Amino acid sequence: MQINIRHIIYTLFAIMLFSCTTDRSEHIETGDLLFQDLDCGELCDAIESVTQGVDGAQLSHIGIAVKDSVGNVYVIEAYGTHVVKTPLDKFLNRSYDKDGNPKVIVGRVKEEYTDLMYLATNEAEKLIGTRYDDAFLINNNSMYCSELVFYSYLMANQGVPVFQLQPMTFKPLNDTLFFPAWVKYYKNLKCDIPEGKPGINPGSISRSNYINIIYTFGYPAGYKPASVNKQMTGK
Repeated sequence: MQINIRHIIYTLFAIMLFSCTTDRSEHIETGDLLFQDLDCGELCDAIESVTQGVDGAQLSHIGIAVKDSVGNVYVIEAYGTHVVKTPLDKFLNRSYDKDGNPKVIVGRVKEEYTDLMYLATNEAEKLIGTRYDDAFLINNNSMYCSELVFYSYLMANQGVPVFQLQPMTFKPLNDTLFFPAWVKYYKNLKCDIPEGKPGINPGSISRSNYINIIYTFGYPAGYKPASVNKQMTGK
């Protein structure tokens, strides 16, 4: 019997790839919140420097997980130009820690709020296609990442906020001047910097009393959890 070495190699590669994907998604449930340290340059650095994430994590992005009937996991997120539904692997492969693991931690609402989790996911699904909110303003018919989560849970909870809005700042701590990156950004938008306007960010959501951090894919910058969560690795 002739052995086809190439076929064996391809088969082994497919098995490894499938196993890796399974490891990444098997513990994710519909409604889980994926917090990401997104390496997008000066703007992400500015966001992370003035917001505080859970256990010191520097977080600049967030999305809502949804699992389909055959177990495929997607992330509903305000990213790029619109609210989109992104395959989990594509979401995870954006940034890595020093060990080569995605800089993403996973939050899940506490058991007593499980009904809200599924209702919020349904609300987020309705917003797919909504224009991205470049100005980071609430209630302007567009959505930025944290606003998507805020609004989805607001609607799921019959108009009562689950996550709280706070005055936004675009200045370094203990400084009176805006980050140069934000000055340039809003100049290009031809609008004023919304300093002090109500807003929300991934860091504040990650610290909410409504959720627990349940898994760690990799370590966002600054992340020092009090207890080590189960870590799901694999690219």
